[in-house]
Amino acid sequence: MRWSAVFSLILIILAAVGGYLYFFGTKAPAISLVPDQGIIAATKKLALKVDSPGANLQSLTVTARQGEKTAALVNRTFPTATHTAAETVTLSAAKMQDGPLTVEVIARATAERYGMGKTSRKQYSFTLENKPPAVAVLTTAHNIRRGGSALVVYTVSKEVEKTGVIFADRFFPGYLQGSNVYACLFPFPYDIEEEKYIPKVLAVDRAGNERLVTINYHLLPKAYPNDRIAISDALLDKVAGEFRNRFPEGTPLEVFLRANRELRAEDSKTMMEVGSKTSPTPLWKGSFLRMPNTATVGSFAQTRTYVYKGEEVDRQTHLGTDLASTIHAPVPAANDGKVVFADDLGLYGQCVIIDHGLGLQTLYGHLSQITVKEGSSVTRGQVIGNTGATGMAAGDHLHFGVNISGEAVNPLEWWDPSWLQNNVTGKLEAATQKSAPAKAAEGE
Repeated sequence: MRWSAVFSLILIILAAVGGYLYFFGTKAPAISLVPDQGIIAATKKLALKVDSPGANLQSLTVTARQGEKTAALVNRTFPTATHTAAETVTLSAAKMQDGPLTVEVIARATAERYGMGKTSRKQYSFTLENKPPAVAVLTTAHNIRRGGSALVVYTVSKEVEKTGVIFADRFFPGYLQGSNVYACLFPFPYDIEEEKYIPKVLAVDRAGNERLVTINYHLLPKAYPNDRIAISDALLDKVAGEFRNRFPEGTPLEVFLRANRELRAEDSKTMMEVGSKTSPTPLWKGSFLRMPNTATVGSFAQTRTYVYKGEEVDRQTHLGTDLASTIHAPVPAANDGKVVFADDLGLYGQCVIIDHGLGLQTLYGHLSQITVKEGSSVTRGQVIGNTGATGMAAGDHLHFGVNISGEAVNPLEWWDPSWLQNNVTGKLEAATQKSAPAKAAEGE
């Protein structure tokens, strides 16, 4: 009787364990949806992920419901041994009307070896809104020179998630100036084909609705010079010593070429990242200062052909203006702003970047000494360092650059008070006047 009781107890325990494993051992799939609530447009992309590490995914359905109306958005089955699934879901095919709706996700899984399948079910509440924002361009004249800059002022009828100027594969953000008035600085890049340069104002609201509006513009041709630069062994030794820690192997010429190509690409990426660190309103005042008592020894968008022992070894584009003065001459800030970078920057050596707002930044390269720190405010004419020959520099000089949201533009325009008033300052003043009545009306 004793052994019979023990045996029966064992059977009961095994049955209990088996029952637990059958009914509870299989894990239910985990469901995530981004975004998972809020206002959305029919074209808004919802990122759906299902994770089932302890079971095989069997099926996935996504259904939209609004009142009595339902619409299937996803209906998938999966082959054996599928544990994850990802879907991009939109409500475009649902043909729902503006207003509240529910999205239901159901994921079913079967046990890998033994057990009962599990089902996960989640519901998400959204508000559908399909009306895009209205955009009105306030500025009427945009004369844009190749390699130069432009500013557009416009209004947007409602709160936006993203707005600015877009062309080809490039985007330049606009910044709210007051009420519903936005200002956007954007370039005509020196290296883009004219037929591909069709700038438009983009506005995307919180729901994901998009509006594109054309800009009345006129393109001005501009040719940029070419230059042949003979590379001496002395320059190769200097550059190899400068960048040997980055490129420990190779001849001085190989180090020079790697630095000239690879660091140039890295520097461009850094300037794009720094370009996003900007004030939404202008920090500058008046015209931009050119470093005094200097000669121009290198110009913007200059194609430089590098020649070593009579043979072409490289070709690059110079994206700034080189100014030569006395050795270790003091370098003034071109205008009021905030220092957003003060460190070594690849080809530019010791470098300072000052933000002037709206994505506009000035760059000071090859410095022998930096006398300001990142985060500090500077005023027009304040000394920020001294000229030098750090980085990819053959001799002591200042590399002065102007960037719009990280994209290099011609500094000559920003040194011209008439151009600045006609193309930037005057438009910003008009934007302030446009927004003032709206602010007054809000206060009534």
